[in-house]
Amino acid sequence: MSKHFYITKEPLDVNEVVERVIHPHAGAINTFIGTVRELTNEKRTLFLEYDAYIPMAEKKLEQIGSEINSRWNEARVAIVHRIGRLDISDIAVVIAVSTPHRANSYEASRYAIERIKEIVPIWKKEHWEDGEKWIGDQLEKMEYPSGKPGKEHLDD
Repeated sequence: MSKHFYITKEPLDVNEVVERVIHPHAGAINTFIGTVRELTNEKRTLFLEYDAYIPMAEKKLEQIGSEINSRWNEARVAIVHRIGRLDISDIAVVIAVSTPHRANSYEASRYAIERIKEIVPIWKKEHWEDGEKWIGDQLEKMEYPSGKPGKEHLDD
């Protein structure tokens, strides 16, 4: 497990993630903190359950870090995603990006969360007052009404 890119069942500590990207050349550190919200499309969420294909998810998080390093010179990145049951307002993901200048830090952080939604095999099960459903990816394009997708739906 990389100390900068990992999946965990433990509550996330924002400061711990930020500490991983601090360095003397950084003039900016941008953090993105994704939390569990109560209302989605006017449905009241009770809690979420996240699951992941951990070995591939961690590789994909590292890939995102590499992509950021290629696009934004001197960027340092840390991304941690939580799995398991998360209640309203719990932190699901923390992204920290440090760069010499603030504009690059903002852009790289936005890039990271969008890429997570595109390529990282993390699924969530939404639990509402009137039911529950596994969402196939974080963009919510694929739904798996019969249950969570298996590894056979992943491409390397």
